[in-house]
Amino acid sequence: MFTVGVIGGGQLARMMHPAATALGITLKVFAESEGSSAHAGATMVGDYTDFDQLAEFANSVDVITFDHEHVPVALLARLESQGVSVQPPSSALIHAQNKLVMRRRLAELGLPQPIWSEVKSAEELDEFVAKVGGEAIVKTPIGGYDGKGVRVVGSATDVQDWLDSLPAYGGSLLAEQKVKFVRELAQLSATNTAGEFRSWPVVQTVQAGGVCSEVLAPAPSPVDAVAAVEIARGVAQGLGVTGVLAVEMFETESGELLVNELAMRPHNSGHFSIEASTTSQFEQHLRAVLGLPLGDTELLAAAAVMINLLGVDGENDFVSHYPKAMQAFPEAKFHSYEKAPRAGRKMGHITLLGSDHELLKANGQAARELLYRGDA
Repeated sequence: MFTVGVIGGGQLARMMHPAATALGITLKVFAESEGSSAHAGATMVGDYTDFDQLAEFANSVDVITFDHEHVPVALLARLESQGVSVQPPSSALIHAQNKLVMRRRLAELGLPQPIWSEVKSAEELDEFVAKVGGEAIVKTPIGGYDGKGVRVVGSATDVQDWLDSLPAYGGSLLAEQKVKFVRELAQLSATNTAGEFRSWPVVQTVQAGGVCSEVLAPAPSPVDAVAAVEIARGVAQGLGVTGVLAVEMFETESGELLVNELAMRPHNSGHFSIEASTTSQFEQHLRAVLGLPLGDTELLAAAAVMINLLGVDGENDFVSHYPKAMQAFPEAKFHSYEKAPRAGRKMGHITLLGSDHELLKANGQAARELLYRGDA
């Protein structure tokens, strides 16, 4: 049968395992450490920036895919030149690794996005800030995630440390208009190697401290769901993405959708799909990278809410507090990522299905509080 190799031992690789088992697919994981979230499926532990180790792993599988976007694209291109199937390909993945490359390509494709500029000096940044109204968002083009590498600035002095270290960020910074948005949305889709495209309903994401805290599926009305899907289709086709693609967007007061970030892998905004969709994002990703026909993405309930479990300290793994939360909310589905506790770390999530987003959200938040405080 098929063998899929996943680079990265995080929770996304972990959650691909049940889907792979159901499909009879052998899943191999190249993890960074022995104690990774996906340790149960780790067949190799090593350094993904070492080409020899990557090649050894690649030679044991039919296709390479990813738990994260941090593998150097030059190494992936070398694998591809040797006949290895890398999905998404390095030519697409560079757009998820480098935000300036992404912005340039989206501009070429005519896709909606905030006003932006590449800046290499304090003078250029101050000029941009003045142009967009006195406040802007500055991002490091490479290396940022979950709110890291992003700052709201009023002048170049707010990122002087970054300007002093430009070579570490590829020689430039990305400055963006601070969008006045009413909410954040995410459009999840998948494209297989034959070009078949399917999308899930657009969802609303709620952030806390730059990290996703809650996801409401589908996004409460009104929302331009057709536009969201067409943006995702344009990104997938224009960048040559295979597998699951998450397009994070801002929705403005006028209803306009602007592309914020991209992820070319299963994504936090799609975890609801494990219980709430005919085909989960994890099963769909495996189908897509292998070139198999894609599954139905219909929701199995009128509404679904996913609540992230973010670490509160260095001791609470939430699992020890299961009994009280499970007794109070037997309808909730609990997922642990088996990670060492750390404040702010994504430790797991809870999903609830029903007909009322507000009720589901309230119950999910209450279940989360029980996991946080235990029997106190």
